[in-house]
Amino acid sequence: MGIKSYRPQTAGLRHRTGLTYEELTTDKPYKPLLTFLAKSGGRNNRGHLSMRNRGGGHKKMYRVIDFRRDKLEIPGIVETVEYDPNRSSFISLVKYQDGERRYILAPQDLRVGQTIVSSDKIVDIVPGNATLLRNIPLGTVIHNIELQKDKGGQIVRTAGAGAQILAKEGHFAQVRLPSSEIRKVHLDCRATIGQVGNLDHQNITIGKAGRSRWMGWKPHVRGTAMNPIDHPHGGGEGRSKGGRHPVSPEGIPTKGYKTRRNKRTRVFIVKRRSK
Repeated sequence: MGIKSYRPQTAGLRHRTGLTYEELTTDKPYKPLLTFLAKSGGRNNRGHLSMRNRGGGHKKMYRVIDFRRDKLEIPGIVETVEYDPNRSSFISLVKYQDGERRYILAPQDLRVGQTIVSSDKIVDIVPGNATLLRNIPLGTVIHNIELQKDKGGQIVRTAGAGAQILAKEGHFAQVRLPSSEIRKVHLDCRATIGQVGNLDHQNITIGKAGRSRWMGWKPHVRGTAMNPIDHPHGGGEGRSKGGRHPVSPEGIPTKGYKTRRNKRTRVFIVKRRSK
């Protein structure tokens, strides 16, 4: 996958870069796996604003992705590699021998026509195959990792992400995540072999503010530019730095303040991510 730049005919195109999409094989999604995606505007189920600066954006349909990989012992053939507007990684349409089609995350080096399988037994260590952690050799790069058995992959799903199995001890495997955190995951949890594709996603330059609006991001205003009623950093005579340590609009400290409160899963973290 390559990065393309644009001829600077306008100011917005001067620094804008995008993907060449050489890996994609079709621009028409599989309609039975499309569903309507309602926009939240950053509101939660009570209608309260829980994520600022969200709203608008281009209309898009949601592609139903098989994160569980529970189609066991049935080989499937990769039919397409497609763009998904809901995530940074690409997706692939897989047709199984019984005729069913499902979308999966497209790992690096996955090719159209390749046969993949999901199993609870030992499988070939090739990108796209899924099996239990107990069957995957040490040092293998994996993605779409379950944290609870049969719940479906929850972590390592973004473009270019890949985790590595470091050790197996007792009922758990020690997995190094992309954040460099080392975490225990039960050996009966399933993972997919390979690194998630579209590695060049992180090298894209947005180029102009309007492109962020297309993706549903509204302008972000600095707290120091607001009034005191709107933000703790607001107000002051002339320009000021807020007069206090950096905080969020709700007054929660930022820049290094630890907000993790999940004591239930703290025992599974072997090494915290390094700064």
